[in-house]
Amino acid sequence: MVSKTDSPAVVVDALSYRYGDRLALDAVGFSVAPGEIFGLLGPNGGGKTTLFSLLSTLRPAPAGRMRIFGADPGASPAQVQRRIGVVFQAPSLDPNLTVRENMLHQGHLYGLSGPRLVERAERLAERLGVATRLGDRVAILSGGLERRVEIAKSLLHGPRLLLLDEPSTGLDPGIRRELWTLLEELRSEDGVTVLLTTHFMEEGERCDRVGLLDRGRLVAIGRPGELEEAVGGQVVRVLSERPHEVIERLASRFGVEAQVSGESVQFELENAHQRVVELVESLSGSIRSITIARPTLEDVFLRRTGHAFWEAASEEVRR
Repeated sequence: MVSKTDSPAVVVDALSYRYGDRLALDAVGFSVAPGEIFGLLGPNGGGKTTLFSLLSTLRPAPAGRMRIFGADPGASPAQVQRRIGVVFQAPSLDPNLTVRENMLHQGHLYGLSGPRLVERAERLAERLGVATRLGDRVAILSGGLERRVEIAKSLLHGPRLLLLDEPSTGLDPGIRRELWTLLEELRSEDGVTVLLTTHFMEEGERCDRVGLLDRGRLVAIGRPGELEEAVGGQVVRVLSERPHEVIERLASRFGVEAQVSGESVQFELENAHQRVVELVESLSGSIRSITIARPTLEDVFLRRTGHAFWEAASEEVRR
């Protein structure tokens, strides 16, 4: 069962971090409740992995405040490390060792040994569906099985918080769904708090709450449905070779402000599905297509930042 308390599992307050002249995190602040699945969603280069490395004690924080179940990762890293389980984006298993050997070596790092360690490793392997692979070398496992072993290994010492950095990277959609079923079981049955980073919109939708990170800034935070509802109206996307002409017509006829991303013009309009004919007539000769949909987290990101999710990632790659 999930244990709810008044004290947050994670507190981040005015946290900043620089790589030379580049500001990777800009006064980021949020909290995570015990038993919550909280996602940090953003494009590559948005600051997610930097924040992950600070929370997992890999880097000291030069500015700001962090607490994990009341402990300071900077001042008391050993205390924090016993309270967290960490699954990195890059594989951390030794491919030349068996699943059992990887898990036992992990247990030794936390002072576990003997029959107690063996029993716990076998129990977790059973729980995560890899018990029949304990004697197999990691090198022959599929990506999905490797991820299960990574999570089992991270849970050996009984952490209260599970940190996962881009856990679905490289996994096919079916394995991603299995992973989420597992995370929800860990939360509901064991009371494990989960904090993960992702650039997959559908994963953000599955979190209890999500924080949107863009260029080191936390631009939105809340329940996915509430963030989407706050966009207002239905989202209309117009594909046009003359997007700025479309924007002028929209402002004149409908009084709406639109945003441009390449040849796509996006805006929100109440009851848009009932005004399709009016839209087509007013934009005649300037459009190739019109689509109407309910708001998504990608629309929230565009609304809060002024640029599309993929554009932020592309810009970071060019820098």
